[in-house]
Order: sequence, then structure tokens, then C-alpha cells
Amino acid sequence: MSADQSSRTYDFHQAEPRWQAEWDRAGVFAVPDVPPADKPKYYVLEMFPYPSGQLHMGHVRNYALGDVVARYKRAQGFSVLHPMGWDAFGLPAENAARERGVHPRQWTLDNIAAMRGTLQRLGFSLNWDREIATCLPEYYGKQQKLFLDFLKAGLVERRESWVNWDPVDHTVLANEQVIDGKGWRSGAPIEKKKLSQWFLKITDFAEELLDGLKTLDRWPERVRLMQERWIGRSEGARLRFSLENPPENAQETVEVFTTRPDTLFGMSFLAIAADHPLAAGVAQHNPAAAEFVAECRRLGTSVESIETAEKRGFDTGLRVMHPFLPGQSFPVWIANFVLTDYGTGALFGCPSGDQRDLDFARKYDLPVVPVVLPEGESQETYSIGDTAWTGDGTMINSGFLDGLDTEAARAKAIERLEATGVGCKVVNWRLRDWGVSRQRYWGCPIPVIHCESCGPVPVPDAQLPVELPEDVTFDRPGNPLDHHPRWKHVSCPSCGKPARRETDTFDTFVDSSWYFARFTAPHDASPTVRAAADGWLAVDQYIGGIEHAILHLLYARFFTRAMRETGHLDITEPFAGLFTQGMVNHESYRDEAGNWLYPEEVVRKGTDAEHRETGRPVTVGRVEKMSKSKRNTVAPVAIIERFGADTARWFVLSDSPPERDMEWTEAGVTGSGRYVQRLFRAVLQVAADTDARAALPAEISAEADALRRTTHRTIAAVTEALEGFAINVAVARIHELTSALSGAEKAQGEGMAFARREAALTLCLLVAPMMPHLAEEMMAALESEGVLVARRAWPQAEPALLAAQKMILGVQVLGKLRGTIEAEPDEDPAAVMARAEAEPNVARALEGKTIVKRIHVPNRIVNFVVKG
Repeated sequence: MSADQSSRTYDFHQAEPRWQAEWDRAGVFAVPDVPPADKPKYYVLEMFPYPSGQLHMGHVRNYALGDVVARYKRAQGFSVLHPMGWDAFGLPAENAARERGVHPRQWTLDNIAAMRGTLQRLGFSLNWDREIATCLPEYYGKQQKLFLDFLKAGLVERRESWVNWDPVDHTVLANEQVIDGKGWRSGAPIEKKKLSQWFLKITDFAEELLDGLKTLDRWPERVRLMQERWIGRSEGARLRFSLENPPENAQETVEVFTTRPDTLFGMSFLAIAADHPLAAGVAQHNPAAAEFVAECRRLGTSVESIETAEKRGFDTGLRVMHPFLPGQSFPVWIANFVLTDYGTGALFGCPSGDQRDLDFARKYDLPVVPVVLPEGESQETYSIGDTAWTGDGTMINSGFLDGLDTEAARAKAIERLEATGVGCKVVNWRLRDWGVSRQRYWGCPIPVIHCESCGPVPVPDAQLPVELPEDVTFDRPGNPLDHHPRWKHVSCPSCGKPARRETDTFDTFVDSSWYFARFTAPHDASPTVRAAADGWLAVDQYIGGIEHAILHLLYARFFTRAMRETGHLDITEPFAGLFTQGMVNHESYRDEAGNWLYPEEVVRKGTDAEHRETGRPVTVGRVEKMSKSKRNTVAPVAIIERFGADTARWFVLSDSPPERDMEWTEAGVTGSGRYVQRLFRAVLQVAADTDARAALPAEISAEADALRRTTHRTIAAVTEALEGFAINVAVARIHELTSALSGAEKAQGEGMAFARREAALTLCLLVAPMMPHLAEEMMAALESEGVLVARRAWPQAEPALLAAQKMILGVQVLGKLRGTIEAEPDEDPAAVMARAEAEPNVARALEGKTIVKRIHVPNRIVNFVVKG
């Protein structure tokens, strides 16, 4: 390498903004309103962020992954839609208003501006001309139109429901905001309260939402399974138990849903929810029952809180008759583990066949009758201890069901229930209609007016959007819209009489349930433009965290169907492909007083650490998800200033398979920075040593042939890796080609000039999706008047140069063979290791484990030593 090239460094401070300006000037990322007929379309979308004010490295990883896909597909000749927006409503803005005295709108827009600037500095190829923010009327006004269309179509209902009510903040809280029975912000004991709420009838699509999962073959299996469980289809029986001596003016039967009618002979009690009408009747006349009901209401409404709470009950003194055992009755208990909104709010307890029922029965000394005999057990000796038998077997102690297997017994039990007129076969769903009412200001106003004469009246389309008033105060608890002196007071659109606006606003999940469709025509007066929506949708690749695997994705799938029913869309599934990336983790640090420290405040010295300013010892905690509370965050802006955007992008893409969590380390990002400079110098040396007009001779040396083969095998390998989302494998193969190019620097054989320049040009194109600024800078050095890399086609491998001897290497985990991979003789160890780790069977074996050691015996075997 000549002295002038070996001493040069890549000046990212100067290069990155210059190339970003070039892309903007050339409009290389712009796409038409409707996909062009002469090019295939590709819609890539990352889950849009909440504008908290600062991006974190998890954002960088998410959007870097999406940008790799967008740039790669664009190079392959696709017209790529890659938009960006902001999930901008929500409680944090209201809390900021209360705590800092700033209006939620201003706080939100300032944060958007800051985060937009960081995203732009990272060089993502986004369609900024399509930017949306859910807190702006031009977005949420169209959302109000969708709601009114859903209302006309019968997909909206207003009804009373039980909610978690904070009596201090005067608001409904989600289950996740109830901590140990108290409001997460106020600390006040939560009350169960019945409120009139607006519901979207997602249950109308329960069967379709479940069946649709079978078509999503480009979704992770675990996400589909999570959704399937949340939807929760179950077959069983609905039956009525008659009360033995019903109280005066009380119901005479209690309806129950069960998936196990075959175990009815094992019944020892009937349990009802604290909110069941029968429980309310008992509590009205029994102070002890009333206190127990109140205690249950403080527990919370989530399945998780109920499942983890101690199982407790109250004997009402009432009894119900058994449908199969004439003359026999069983006690009715109010139980804290029965959910009001699942099934009927009542269940029959069979302790031998359900662990929860068994725990309850043991606590209150209720009978436990085994009714299912496991295979291999003897009826004479079989009994239930501390564990219920929930599996299949042969029926015992069950009258006319004795001797049948459980499946046959289920069918026969339902047949008898139907014959006697006390029950029938039904399908039940765990899924519940979506309550979208929220008692807060910073959200999309629900476009309804309440009139004493007309009832709830939709706001006329001509009066949309219903905008939030700017002049609100946050000096009182509750929803500022309720306190506003003018905003809620209007005339009824139907009769003209004085009326009031709905002061509840939408759950913010509504905002994110259709934004992908709005991106196709973000500035139109209608929610969607059919030509644009039909052309761009569905999203070809959606990228985001696993934490949104259930609610956000389920609600978006529902909204797509509802928009189809109301003529806004013509698709059923919104996201054809889904990728859930892993989190970015970092060590946490504490000083001697136990205070959390930021990474930049700490100096690592081997396994020890000390405070950068004081020199005092620092305790190093475990590697965990970056969080503001533990201060183990790394600000992207600081990384960009120090290392450059491309280095940050390269590191988050290269450290591990993208679906796995990764650890952010100083050594890792520094190493990525060194590689950037090494690659830059290698390409610049080629530019200095070779002529752009160098032709490929008819006969070339063995060294030149080897380099050409490495170049084309790398093209094929990187293409295959990007198609399979194995981006870390692509990175490893690019490293391999870089090493080959550097190793050929002094080679002088016939055709070497052409081979070196071909390798350098190829590296520019292959790294472009990951490090686009560097790619442009290197290409400009190779071709002073060349076309922007962002406009160039993806390189194609020459089949004749791909032929090479391949070996099969075994891949072991803890010495046990888990899979095999192909490798070339003496292939770069990093590339072999990355491909081995990405092999599907090996990846499953490594799931949830920490890799302690990676062993590579060249040309023979790979072994991972793990723990956990």
C-alpha cells in the first residue's frame, strides 16, 4: 500500500451529511402514489416509535434492519415504500404537562423533531414526504371517520363494563397500570367500577382471525402461537345449574361454560365471579360477602393477577342441583379466581381434574372425587394427592360415562345435557371485544355527541375532525376535557337541543392499528385511497419487537378486516411477513451508594470498574435490556458523533443473529470502527493502484482466479443471507471478502488488476445496505463520475465462478450434533461460525442459552459450549 493511501482515514463527519444531501437532491428514495406498473413493489415497515424525545439503540437496531431490507430490495429493482411516523398520543405527554407545565402537543412535537433529526443522521432511506404523527388532526380526523364507518356497519357497541378505576386520578387504568392493587401513578387503592364504554366488536372476527394465522407462513411460529392462545378457541358445553332454594327475586339458574363436561361427576362446588349478579344479590344482604366482593374488586382484572393471587372464596350458603345426580346439590362459592368476562362468570369445580380447583378444594376441605383414571393406574388404588390429573384416560365414578375414554365421554355428556334440555354444545372464545374508551385528554376524541333526547349521535362527517382544544389545564385530577368550560357543550346534530361531546378518547392502540394503510396516501382527505392502498398493501416485511406480538398485531389484523368491510381496503391480512428482532442489552452499573450510573460515567478495567471522575469502585451488574431507570443506555447521538452512523449500523447488524438479543459493548463498536477504516483504505488502495478501464484478460493467474471466485461466492452468499434475514452471516462473508482483497494487495499476476477492482466494486455494493455512506464514498474513489450506489443494481454472481469444493461440517452444541453446514476449504472462521449459529436446528438449541465458548476445528467441526 502506498503511503498516501495507508495514512488516509474515512472522515464520516464530512462524508455522511454530504451523501445524505446527495440522496435528497437526487430523490433516490421517492416513490409514486401508486406502485409503477413496470416494477414490482415492496413495502417495508418498522413499528413506528413513541416520541419520548430520544432514540435508543433498540430503535437503531430495528430501523437498521428495515433499512437493509429497503436498500437491498431497491437494488434488486423493486419500487420500495419505506415510510416513517410517530405513535404520538398517550399518557407520558399528559404526565409531562402536569410535571413540567408544558402542553402535551408542544412536548410531543419537540420530541418528534429531536428523534427525526437522529434518524436522518443515521441515513435511513425513509420516505419522509409521507411522515405522519397520530396526534395531528390530519391523521386522527381520518381515524374518526373510520370509527363512524365501523359504527354504521355494526362493528361498534356502547355498553357497561367493569374497569379498574383510580379514585384519585379519576381515570380508567389498564391491568398493567395496577400494581399490587394500587394505581401506578397515584398509589391509591383501585376500585372496580362499571362504566359505559365504547367497544369495537373484534369478536365478530374471532374465527377468521384464528383461521388467518394459518396463512401467515412468513410470521414467527411463536407469534402465531401467542395469538392463537390469546384468541383462545375452545369447544365445550353451556349448561344451567338450578338453585336448590333460590332467594326471593333472584335468578333460579346459574349458567356455566365448561370444556370438560365429561368431569361433571367430579363436581364438588360451583364458583361464581365477584361481579356475578348472584354474588351481588348475596352481598346486598350479607356484610361479610360484601367485604369479600370488595376485596376481589381490588385484585385487578387481568388473567395474570388472578392466576398468581392466592385462591380464596366465600361460601354463599346457596346450593345448586347436579344435572346428572338427582337429589344431590353442591355449594355455591364466590371465588376470586373466576373471571367475569370469560364464559359466563361461573364455573363448576372438579378438583380432581383442575389444579386451581384442587387447591381451592384443599383449602376449604371440599370433596375430591377422581373421575379420570390415567392409563396404567388401578381404580382400586388410584387417588388424587397434591396434583390434579388434567390428561386423558378412562372414566370412573361417573355413572353412565364409566368405562368411556375422555373424548367419548365428552360427546356423551353433551348428548345427555341436550336431551334433558339443560345444556348444549358450544364454541367459546377467550378473545373479548376491545374496549377503546380512555378517560384522558391526549388521545383521539371519540366522534360522538350525547343527547338526552336522541342518545349517542355520530358527529356528521362534515364536522370532522373533532379537534382537541388547546386551552386545557392539568391542575385537577381526571380528564381535562371534562373540565373544559366550552368544548364539550354543543348542539345535537339530530334535534338541535343542547348536548355534550363524548369526553373519552381512544385507546392509543387504535392509532397504531391502521397507520400502515394511511402511509399509502398520507395526505388525502379520505382515510385511504383505494388505488394506492390496493397497490402497496399488504406490508411485505414488518419489523418490530416481540412485546407487540399479541395486542398490536391482533388489533391491526382486526382493523384490516373492519376496513375491508367498510370499503377502505381490499386485503385481509396487513402484514405478509413479520420479523421480531432481539433487544439491545448492556451491563448496568452502581456506585458505592447504590445509585445507577450511565456507561459513559464508568471506566472498565478488566473485570473491575471505577467511576470516571472519582476513581471510586463501581459494581458491575448483569447484562440486561437497556432502560432509562437503570441508566444502562447508550445514546445514538453520542455514538454517531464518536464513531459515525455507519459504524453504529454495522455493529448492531453484525454482533449476533437479528432475532436474538445482543449486547452493546465498547469493544464491539470500537472493533466495528476499525473495520470501517480498514475497508476504506483497502478500497482506496485499489483505486490508486488500478485503472478503471482494466479489462479481463483471456488467461488469468491462479491468484486472480481465486480472488474472482471469492468475490462471486461472496455475492451469492450475501444474497442468500439477506433473503433469509441472516444479516450477521452476510456481514461475516463481507469480512471474508475484505480480507481476501487486502491479502491480494501485492499480487501482480495476470488479471489481478481486474480482479482487485471487481472485488472492490463488489464490496461497495454489498456493504451499501448496511453502511450506505461509506459505500458511496468508496465508489466515488473508484469511479469519479459514477452513478450513486443508492441507484445501482445488486451484483449478480457468475455461475461458472461459484463451483468450488465444499465440505460438510458438523455443528455441535455441548458436544451433541445439532446440524450441519457447508463450508469451503479454509474458509474464514468468522463466516463459518456465523453460518453455524444461524443453522435453524442449531439456533433452536441455542435459544435462551448463553454461549460460553465457540470452538472451530477448521475443515472438521464447530462446537458451542453453552450454559443456561
